[in-house]
Amino acid sequence: MLRRSRRFLVRYASLVAVSATALTTGAAPPPAPAPPPPAKTPVAVGHGGAVASVDADASAAGIAVLKAGGNAVDAAVATAAALGVTEPYSAGIGGGGYLVHYDARTRTVHTIDGRETAPASATATLFLDGAGAPLPFGEAATSGLAVGVPGTPATWDAALDAWGTKSLRELLKPAERLAREGFVVDETFRAQTRANEDRFRDFPASAALFLPGGALPEAGSVLRNPDLARTYAKLGRQGSTRAMYRGDLARDIVRTVRNPPVREGAGRTVRAGDLTARDLAAYETVRRRPAKVSYRGLDVYGMAPSSSGGTTVGEALNILEGTDLRPAAAPEDAYLHRFVEASRIAFADRGRWVGDPAHEDVPLEGLLSQRFADARACLIKDDTALTSPLPPGDPHDAAPGCEPSGKAVPTPYEGESTTHLTTADRWGNVVAYTLTIEQTGGSAITVPGRGFLLNNELTDFSFAPADPAVHDPNLPGPGKRPRSSMAPTIVLDRHDRPVLALGSPGGATIITTVLQTLTGVLDRGLPLVDAIAAPRASQRNQERTDIEPGLAGQHRARLAERGHAFREVPEIGAATGVQRLPGGRWLAAAEKVRRGGGSAMVVRPAS
Repeated sequence: MLRRSRRFLVRYASLVAVSATALTTGAAPPPAPAPPPPAKTPVAVGHGGAVASVDADASAAGIAVLKAGGNAVDAAVATAAALGVTEPYSAGIGGGGYLVHYDARTRTVHTIDGRETAPASATATLFLDGAGAPLPFGEAATSGLAVGVPGTPATWDAALDAWGTKSLRELLKPAERLAREGFVVDETFRAQTRANEDRFRDFPASAALFLPGGALPEAGSVLRNPDLARTYAKLGRQGSTRAMYRGDLARDIVRTVRNPPVREGAGRTVRAGDLTARDLAAYETVRRRPAKVSYRGLDVYGMAPSSSGGTTVGEALNILEGTDLRPAAAPEDAYLHRFVEASRIAFADRGRWVGDPAHEDVPLEGLLSQRFADARACLIKDDTALTSPLPPGDPHDAAPGCEPSGKAVPTPYEGESTTHLTTADRWGNVVAYTLTIEQTGGSAITVPGRGFLLNNELTDFSFAPADPAVHDPNLPGPGKRPRSSMAPTIVLDRHDRPVLALGSPGGATIITTVLQTLTGVLDRGLPLVDAIAAPRASQRNQERTDIEPGLAGQHRARLAERGHAFREVPEIGAATGVQRLPGGRWLAAAEKVRRGGGSAMVVRPAS
C-alpha cells in the first residue's frame, strides 16, 4: 500500500510539473525523446529462450515477454506487434501471414494460415481493364482493389487461444508504448520511405505519418505513431476479432478501401475496392496440417497451401535428397548447380499446381512425394543447365516419367517485402512466423486515424493466365486466398525435437532463401548465422538466375560454362532463425548486413 501511494505521489508530481509548463508556455511540453534502440547483433547464444527478427526494438519486446514467463507464441505476438510499428512497410495489422508452431509438450508441429482473402465479389477478371487487358501492376497495387481482408489480428487471436499463456492486451503493451514514444529511424527505413514517397504523398494520412513536416524522416530522428498506439490499445481491450472485424475499426477499413482518401489534385488513378463489412466479419484463419518431407534423416515442416512455401521447399529438398552435397563430395559450383536446378524444377510445378485448396485441387501428397521428386530429378544433368520456362510434371501420374508432361509458362511477378521472426522458449516451444502487407509499403493507403497501412496482397493473384490453354490455379475468386511464397520452416530430429527454425521475407525469393539456408546448414556444415549471411542465388523457373554481388568469381564462371545465365540484384531475402544447442541453450541468428542487419537475442546470454 505504501509503495502504491509513493508511486501515485510521484506520478501526481509529474502531472503537476507538466501542467505548470503548459500554463507557462501556453503549450504542452515536447514529448520526451525516445530511448535509443538496443544494439543490433546477428547472433546470440544462451538459455531461457531466443528471438530473432530484423529489428532490435521488436526482438527486445519478445525477449521481455520471455523474461516475464511467456512462451514462444506469446513472444512471437509481441515481436510481430512491435514490427508493425518499426517495420510498417513490411508488416502490420493491415496484412496477413503464416505461423508454424512446435509444441514441446506433444512434440508436434501445427500451422495457422492467416493469409488475406479476396472479397466475396471477386472474380477471375478482378485485375483486368474494360478491354480485358491486365492492369499495370503499379496501378493495381496502389488501390483499394488490391486490398484483401487482413489476417494478422485473427492469427494472433488463434495462436494465443491455442497455445498462448498471456493476454493479447498484455502482449500489445510493448508495441503500444513503442508507437506512442517513437522509434529511431535508420537508413533502411529512410530508404524505404524514399522509395514510396510519391505514393505516400497522394494519401494525406500516409503523408502525415511517414513524411512528417512534409519531408523524408531523417536517419536518427524519432518517428511516433500515436494513432497506432490507440489502435493497439483498442485491440487489447476488445480483442482482435471484435475490434478489427466487426466494430468501428472494421467500418473504417471498409470505408477506406471503397473510397480511398486521395489527395486533392493527385495525378494518379486510384481504383476503389469492393471490400464489405460482411467480408471482414466472415474472415477466419485456417489450422492446416503442415507440409512435411524427410531430408537427411530429419523432418522438415513447412506451410501447406495456400502458401507454396512448404510444397516448393519440400519438393526441392526431395530432389536434392539423392545427391551428396557435402563439401567433400560436391565443390561449391557443383552444389550451386544442383541447388539452382532443383529450385527451377520445383517452381515449374508450383506454378501449375499450387493455389488456395478451398478453390483448387492441389495434389499436395504427390508434390511432396519422394517418387515424384525422383522422377523430376532425372532432368538434372551435371554438365548442362536446364532451360526456363521449364514445363511442369504431373504429380497425379502413377508412374511419372523423366520428361515434363505439361506446357511451360513463365513465373509471374511477386512483391519482395514481408518480414520474418523466429522465437523459442525455455520449455522448448518454437515459432516460425512470416507476415506481410505484400510489397514494401503495401497499398500505400493508411487507414485515417488508425495508424496502419493496408495490404496490396491481392496482387499476388495472377492477373490473367500466362497461357489461356493452361489452367492457372492462382486466379482471383470470391473469398479466395492468393498464393504465397512465405515459407516459415521448422526442422525436427528423429526424436521429434527441434533442430532449427527459420524463414525469410522476399516474395518468391523466400523459397530459395530458405532452401539455400537449410542446405547451407544441413549439407555444407555452415553455422546458422553464416548460412544466413552467405551470398544467395534465386532461380524461379526464369531465363536468368538472380544472384547477389558476392556470388561471383570462379563459381559464377563455372556455372556459366554449364549454360547458366545470371542477373545481378542488390540483395535477396533477410532471414532469421533459431537453433537448439546442447545443454538447453538456444542460438538466435539474423542477417549481418541485409536490410541494415537483423537482431538476435537470448534471455540469458551464455558467458
